[in-house]
Amino acid sequence: MDKPILLIVDDEKPTRDGLRAALEDRYEIYTAPDAAAATQLLSEERFDAVLTDLRLPGNDGLKLIRQIKSQPKPPACILMTAYGSEEMAVDAMKHGADDYIPKGRLQIDELELRIARALRSRDLEVENRQLHQQLDSKFGLDHVIGKSAAMQGIFEVVRQIAPSRASVLILGESGTGKELIAKAIHQLSPRARAPMVTVHCAALAPTLLESELFGHEKGAFTGAIERRIGRFEQAQGGTLFLDEIGEIDASVQIKLLRFLGERTFERVGSSQTQTADVRILAATNKDLGELARTGKFREDLYFRLRVVEIHLPPLRERATDIPLLAQSFLRELAAENEKPIREFDASAMHALLAHTWPGNARELRSAIEHAVVLCRGNSIKANDLPPAISGHTSPINTRNVIRKDLTLAEAEKAMIIRALNECGGHRTEAAIKLGVSRRTLHRKILEYKMPGL
Repeated sequence: MDKPILLIVDDEKPTRDGLRAALEDRYEIYTAPDAAAATQLLSEERFDAVLTDLRLPGNDGLKLIRQIKSQPKPPACILMTAYGSEEMAVDAMKHGADDYIPKGRLQIDELELRIARALRSRDLEVENRQLHQQLDSKFGLDHVIGKSAAMQGIFEVVRQIAPSRASVLILGESGTGKELIAKAIHQLSPRARAPMVTVHCAALAPTLLESELFGHEKGAFTGAIERRIGRFEQAQGGTLFLDEIGEIDASVQIKLLRFLGERTFERVGSSQTQTADVRILAATNKDLGELARTGKFREDLYFRLRVVEIHLPPLRERATDIPLLAQSFLRELAAENEKPIREFDASAMHALLAHTWPGNARELRSAIEHAVVLCRGNSIKANDLPPAISGHTSPINTRNVIRKDLTLAEAEKAMIIRALNECGGHRTEAAIKLGVSRRTLHRKILEYKMPGL
């Protein structure tokens, strides 16, 4: 294994030479007599750690450390000084030093321990940063697929609202990806390093849901044999995602309304007030506004939850996203099933584009999994898909249907004709139905030589 690379910065040559002799068996050593020489070396070589004196010609060690730490992926920095004090140690840490050691009681074995500890700390920070980047990739917007105008607009809203504390209500049919959007909001927010806790409200009876959210004390009800911490406390400093919020009953609604107003709650069976710094994201496939108007959901809670409201369109309204989603699911599921499937043939893609997808992306993923399991070659064909999809054709008009022997360009042209016919020739409405901009639709009409439409 290569030795870690250490830069020693000190204006006294005996000190530099002595430290080199003591540490060169464990580190590859570079030395510099002042901050300028150190800066030059730092621009030429990638160091794992820097050991610098406080007093340097033309600059001081604190300024050098601050300069080093302003760079991407900086080395660990340890400050040495003969003028040791508690105030100096605090000041060194404020400037970014990973450790501080007075020269007056500098012992080589202790210095080696300090350097090793600083390197471990730096490595953990790098690992944490990499993990955070992986989470961004997994749960950030990179993981939410959609090039349609509708989805691009939603992505922009997510980027705008993520840094705030505002409650967000995410609406959409089942399978449209509401939880993915919630995860993206959390992951792009300052709370990303804190927990995101999810509660599926419809899966629990009202009494159990109250305990699940707010916790309970021992003996609060039959079976409560010990105190339980609720999801609000588990999500401290982070985000609580309440899926299927339209299913919660009146008693839980009142407690949730109180939390949103005061940021306080009480465990079941307790009169002691608890506080939590938690952001609320909620989702439902129901028309929560209509439920509020008819008295089936508290109107005041509805307004508290929908500080920002995001509507996810169903897949049938963003047909241009179907090939992207299908290809993404194919890569994932082919790898899971260890099959060398790379693509859809024209017949399969036509069938996917012709289907209306009442189950949205969830139904699409299930259909692709079915096809992957049954596929015998490298390309999915229409007959690999579930019968309800492979046998489906959608009329464009009485004389024109999407046939399985069409090319992809011909299928796209057929979809445009169908959308325009269904919208009475109104291009703006047809563009919305297709999930593209009016300009894109106009360009496609000219591209496919359909100027009379």
